[in-house]
Amino acid sequence: MKVLDLVADRAGERLDVFLSRRCSELSRSHARRLIDEGLVLVDGRPAKPSYQLTPGATVNVTIPPAQPIELLPEQIPLTIIYQDQDILVVDKPAGLTVHPAPGHPRGTLVNALLAICPDLQDIAGTLRPGIVHRLDKDTSGLLVVAKNDRAQGSLSQQLKDRDVHKTYLALVHRAPRPPEGIIEAPIGRHPRNRKKMAVVAGGREAETRYRTRQTFDGYALLEVQPVTGRTHQIRVHLAAVGHPVVGDTTYGRRSALIARQFLHAWRLAFTLPSSGRLVEFESPLPADLREALEMIRGPA
Repeated sequence: MKVLDLVADRAGERLDVFLSRRCSELSRSHARRLIDEGLVLVDGRPAKPSYQLTPGATVNVTIPPAQPIELLPEQIPLTIIYQDQDILVVDKPAGLTVHPAPGHPRGTLVNALLAICPDLQDIAGTLRPGIVHRLDKDTSGLLVVAKNDRAQGSLSQQLKDRDVHKTYLALVHRAPRPPEGIIEAPIGRHPRNRKKMAVVAGGREAETRYRTRQTFDGYALLEVQPVTGRTHQIRVHLAAVGHPVVGDTTYGRRSALIARQFLHAWRLAFTLPSSGRLVEFESPLPADLREALEMIRGPA
C-alpha cells in the first residue's frame, strides 16, 4: 500500500485532474475510482472527483497494492519466424497487446507465448516474462522474446548499449524536408493528458533517425530508426515535426486509408545470446498496410 501526502497548488482545479497531474502512476479514471472508494481525503475529509481545490489544501491519497494477475496460456495464433533454445522472434499482428495489465489480463502476446513455452513463467517479471521490448497494440512487426533469464539479461544489456537495431516503416502526412535526418527532442508525459507522451522540456533524451523511401501526393513512406526507446517515440517525434503517422488517432488524425496507425516494425538486428552471432530478421508489410499504399499509388 502506498500513501501520498500532496498540497494543492492551483486554484479551482478539479480533484481528479489534480491527482492525474501530480501522480504519474494515476490516470484520471484511476484517480476517480480511488476518490469514489474513499481513499482520497481533502483536508481530512472525503470529496467528490469534481471538488475544486484551493491552494494549500492537503490531499491524502491511499493507493492499494495492485491485485496479482494470474498468467494463463491461451491458444492465440502467432507467427514465429525464428526460435532457438534462448529466444523467439515473433511477427506480431496489429491489435494484439504485448503483455497483461490491470484490467486486461487475457488475450495478449504473453498469454499466447505461454501456450508455446510454458517455462516463460519462470523468468523474472510477473506480468512480462521474456518481454525485453514492446510494440504498441496497433503496431505490427518484429519482436524478440527471451526464453530464459540468461537470454533476457543478454538482450536487455544489448538494448541498454543500443546494440539492438530496429527499423520501422511509417507512412506519414507530407514529405519531410530534408528527406533524411535526425529528430532529437526530449520526451515525457503530456502535461495535460497523462495517457499521452509529448516533446517536453525536462523529458528523457530521445533520438529518431529517418530516411524517405518513397513520396506520394501528400504522403511519404519512411524508414525510421529509434536510437533510444521511449514510449510512443516514433509517433511523438514525427508528429512534433509536422509529419504524423497516417491513421494515428492519438498524435494525428483518423484516415480513410487504414483503420490503425501505419507503423510496422520491419527489420530487427541483434546478437544471439547463445552464439554471439549477429542476426537480422525482416517482416513484410501486412495486407492492410499494403492495401493503403496501393490506394495512394493509384492505378499502375
